[in-house]
Amino acid sequence: MPDGETQTGVDAFTHLGDAVRGALSERGFSTPTEPQRRAIPPLAAGDNALVIAPTGTGKTETAMLPVFDSIAEAEDRFGISALYITPLRALNRDMRDRLDWWGDYLDLDIDVRHGDTTQYQRGKQADDPPDVLVTTPETLQAMLTGKKLRTALSDVHHVVVDEVHELASSKRGAQLTVAFERLGQLAGDYQRIGLSATVGSPAEVAKFLTGDCDFTIVEVDVDNRVDFTVTHPRVTDEDERLSGKLATDAELASHVRAIRNLVEEHTSTLVFVNTRQTAEALGAHFKKLDAPVGVHHGSLSKEARIEVEDAFKSGELDGLICTSSMELGIDVGRVDHVVQYGSPREVARLLQRVGRAGHRLGLVSEGTVVTSDADDTFEALAIARRAEAGEVEPAHIHHGSLDVVANQIVGCVMDHGEVSARETYDLLTDAYPFRDLSEEQFREVVRELHGNRLLWLNEEKDLLEKSGGTWQYFYANLSMIPDEETYDVHDISSRKQIGTLDEKFVVNFAEPGEVFIQRGEMWRINDIDEDEGEVNVTPIEDPTGEVPSWVGSEIPVPKPVAQEVGEMRGVAGPQFERGAPRAGVTSEFVRRYPTDDYTVSEALELLERQAEAGTPIPTHDRVVVEGQGRTVVVNACFGHKINETFGRLLSALIAQRTGSSVGMEVDPYRIEFEVPSKVGPNEFVEVLESTDPAHIEGLLELALKNADSLKFTLAQVAAKFGSLKRYQGRKRFGGDRLLAALKDTPVYDEAVREVFHTDLAVEETAEILAQMQSGDIDLVVARERTPVGIAGNSSGRDFLVPENADASVIETVRERIQNDRVILVCLHCREWSRKTKVRRVREQPECPNCESTRVAALNPWADDTVQAVKSQDRDEEQEELVQRAYKSANLVQSHGKRAVVALAARGVGPHNAARIISKLREDEDDFYRDILAQERQFARTKSFWD
Repeated sequence: MPDGETQTGVDAFTHLGDAVRGALSERGFSTPTEPQRRAIPPLAAGDNALVIAPTGTGKTETAMLPVFDSIAEAEDRFGISALYITPLRALNRDMRDRLDWWGDYLDLDIDVRHGDTTQYQRGKQADDPPDVLVTTPETLQAMLTGKKLRTALSDVHHVVVDEVHELASSKRGAQLTVAFERLGQLAGDYQRIGLSATVGSPAEVAKFLTGDCDFTIVEVDVDNRVDFTVTHPRVTDEDERLSGKLATDAELASHVRAIRNLVEEHTSTLVFVNTRQTAEALGAHFKKLDAPVGVHHGSLSKEARIEVEDAFKSGELDGLICTSSMELGIDVGRVDHVVQYGSPREVARLLQRVGRAGHRLGLVSEGTVVTSDADDTFEALAIARRAEAGEVEPAHIHHGSLDVVANQIVGCVMDHGEVSARETYDLLTDAYPFRDLSEEQFREVVRELHGNRLLWLNEEKDLLEKSGGTWQYFYANLSMIPDEETYDVHDISSRKQIGTLDEKFVVNFAEPGEVFIQRGEMWRINDIDEDEGEVNVTPIEDPTGEVPSWVGSEIPVPKPVAQEVGEMRGVAGPQFERGAPRAGVTSEFVRRYPTDDYTVSEALELLERQAEAGTPIPTHDRVVVEGQGRTVVVNACFGHKINETFGRLLSALIAQRTGSSVGMEVDPYRIEFEVPSKVGPNEFVEVLESTDPAHIEGLLELALKNADSLKFTLAQVAAKFGSLKRYQGRKRFGGDRLLAALKDTPVYDEAVREVFHTDLAVEETAEILAQMQSGDIDLVVARERTPVGIAGNSSGRDFLVPENADASVIETVRERIQNDRVILVCLHCREWSRKTKVRRVREQPECPNCESTRVAALNPWADDTVQAVKSQDRDEEQEELVQRAYKSANLVQSHGKRAVVALAARGVGPHNAARIISKLREDEDDFYRDILAQERQFARTKSFWD
């Protein structure tokens, strides 16, 4: 190292006192890391700071060495001097282990406090506070209301927030910023230090952390610390053999083989995937290969997670398949390689994940992205290039979230017993996410809380006072993480909990006899205990199963990434149109992106086919609309949120024109619609050309009223306002009634704001719509379905879920449907109806009264349709029900019991039943496979149907 750099390194440590410098020598810290070199001087001077640096560059010591120094040099200590806040309990455990040595050497007491801390330990901390307390945002909320702990917190001089980027984009983070202001009321000014992975908006995150205070940003560039390779595996003879063992096709077997080879080539490999579903499916494949690879994600029990963490750390496992929770620095020992299976979707995510490798000072972090199809490859290439260039997405802070306002108003009342409304408003608006909160919004929230008896508003004195419900509400809502029902999964053979299942999965798929994957193993459901919220299972040996479904596991692809994919298409397309050979186009991409000839060539083949067909290729500035039958696809390279916004807008406006429901599926490059007959691409283009961009927000809010997503969010927000007691749930208070009850309240306003913030991009969509109408973005109609448009149907996003279910799963579906009930009603005499199990229906149902075979098969709850059929005087709505019944009767008359079976499936109406039957499956298993595929399709898209 040059002398100048050595001197600079020494200078950083000279800002610290003798005790800490002695500890550094004892610990073998002779030269600071770059973050330490640059950040220790301002931190030692007491500045607020955001330190941005890759994982493994000594960020924790960067923050804590000046903090330790300050505490060690202090003459008078009576309470907690420093708080170290992490977003995960598991990080608390790791951080305590990491800081203990320094505490022992410097004679400082370091302790941990979170939800699992025993009552005895909590009492001990209140009576004899540690010098440094490692905790979570939620535990800080509770501490601020404790009498003894408030005294201890009044001595806080430093707050360090680890992984601050993770909190900045969540409501947990917005809640924490107000807690910082509440802490300031106790402790006065204190130093705020944030530790962050690379983010695209450092100043925004720093303001989030510090509010109105001055701050310093110390940002260490990624430069040459990361090395990426994007690869699409070539199918080999080995994969053909492997496919039989894995019960999948050779293409998917090649993915598993490529990942297995990477794990074998390295000592310890993290294999990141984007969803828990994929983690489970990939884990099941490795289990069949007897590979020493574990599975780790948030729906596994704490015991199961710790077990695999320890096994990986000890070398018992060579690989760990994991999801985003492993991004946050949980200690699993040294990692020498990271595999990302499928595009990581975001630049920040790729940097954070690959940054887990090569923790030793000076090592380059190496990562391999294994891709599945053309979209996946182009997307991964764009993200890898952007990561190397440091083009990272900004943090999306929740500005003005009213349920957080409600929660923190109650927190302020808990702090003081009674508090001035004006002082509470001023405190809230000192926190960065709430600086623009209006007095009227604040007053509306207070009135809602008063109406829900969570506090009393003394208008005469302008005071907020405790009520009988304050205490119970506050401690039930320490966290802003939404309350989502989950079921504990218990292995009845070992009596251990193995994980959890989301309520939606249990409601939609889980029944006794069903098979699914969790922890990489196969389980059959024995029974479901609704009262206890438990699913009891037994382990089985089976080649496949329904992969568990979790809410919110989809990572949205941002617009800049999708636009770069569009730009790649725009570069390649014209060359193919001129007849350029694929090899020449390939070499141009290999020069620019970290990949190989085969990977690029395979991805370009899709564009080459489209150019040869003479159809326009959708790019960053060209939208191509195509359709056939009841399917219309809008090919648009705008990313998830903008495409979601366009999808909801178009489905609502087309539905309004036709009077029929429009279903949709969205990915970053296309929006696929299922439309009524006689609706085609031209109608979609007409809507895009005629809709005023200024009206998008209002149109979307109207459309949202029919969407389950708003009702689901409304229920969660209502719980945070105390408007919906937890025990009520959505089952006791339906979404439509909730919507009607809370319209024109801050609860409704916040639910709409959250859906717009989380799922949609209204302003950007309006801009793009204006560009379409001005001609800056081409809007063209393809004559027929195109290779690029069709590719969305076969996207590799769920590439590990087998196409065909195995015999035991099919048998379970058959048994369930045969035991389901249907209502048979005669459409000829209109007098006879009967509710019966499907298994009891004759091969050709007929009316016992008039012997007609014109018999409809209806859902068991369709009593209103039976009543409409028998009614002599029907209104318009009843007439629509009768027409639907006639469609069902026509199917039953033509196809007998097979039609009854199809109509009895979940979400399969007459149209889809006819489509299933029209396949003329001779094999009964294939017939039930088609039904299962349609049920899955319904479960994925039902929130977009009226």
